[in-house]
Order: sequence, then C-alpha cells, then structure tokens
Amino acid sequence: MSDDVTDRPERHDKPSTPAIEAARAAGVDFEVTRHGRVSSLAEAAAARGIEPRDLVKTLVVRRAEHDHVFVLVPGDRTFSWPKVRSLLGSNRISMPDAQVALAVTGYERGTITPFGSRQALPMIADQQLVGRRISIGGGGHGVGLTVNGDDVIRLFGATVADISDEQVRRP
Repeated sequence: MSDDVTDRPERHDKPSTPAIEAARAAGVDFEVTRHGRVSSLAEAAAARGIEPRDLVKTLVVRRAEHDHVFVLVPGDRTFSWPKVRSLLGSNRISMPDAQVALAVTGYERGTITPFGSRQALPMIADQQLVGRRISIGGGGHGVGLTVNGDDVIRLFGATVADISDEQVRRP
C-alpha cells in the first residue's frame, strides 16, 4: 500500500482527510495527489498529471427522499440520465442540492468521494472504469486518490454498467 503524496515526499506535514484515512483502513493501494484549487475537470486532470478520462467524477444521485446512490463516471464522459434511470428502474432520480449532498457524504461538492463518506451508499460505476488506474476525489479541494478502478468497484460492491455517453465537443 502506498499513500505517498506525489507532490512532496514527506507526508506528515500535510493534513489528512477522512477519505485518505478510509482508503488506508481499506488496505487498497493508493497515492495521494495534492494541488491548488481548480476551476474545471481538465484543469484538475492536468494538475494531477493524468488524462481527463482517468479523473473520475463521483456524483450523488437521489432515488427518493433519504435514498441516494454514488455514481462514478470518467471525466471525459457525460452522466447519462436515461441509462441511470433505466438501471435504477425509476423515472424520478435527481441530484440533491449541495446541503443534502454534504449531509449525506460529509463532503462539499467538488470533493465528494465514496472513501470516508458519512453514509455507505450503493454505487454504480461506469463500465469504462474496469481495469484502469483512476484518480478519484480525496475528500478535500485539491486532493485526489489514485487507485485501481477494480479496487474501488470491489471495495464498494459497485454495480458496473454502461451509464455514460461521450461528451459532445464544442467547436
């Protein structure tokens, strides 16, 4: 297991997050990457030295009141509402507001990760994450955990499915 900070060899002067502690406790191999605040997914990927497809968006989706799921989508793809609705068997899914997402996960938007979440939520992972090394939120702004996608899927018992579409490129 590795939890080295990639931007600096010494870790002890860097504050930990619940996500880092949860990944450590889970016994999965991971690396911590720290960078300044970013304003886009492409900027975050560049700051972490990875391709946007390897930066995973962790979304909280509301199925019903007090019933949420994590949805993991590669950064270069778009969450597909029709595919997720079909998989969940519900036409009434939505994204909770920022306060509800914080209450459910313990993390602000932009920092949400399944690692160390206040509530253990069911998870759906896009099939594109299988067999890849990914960077997922580390529970703080500018904090990422690089981990094997298969470890995340196994650890959280994720349902793997086609839940994303190619992003439409704007000219």
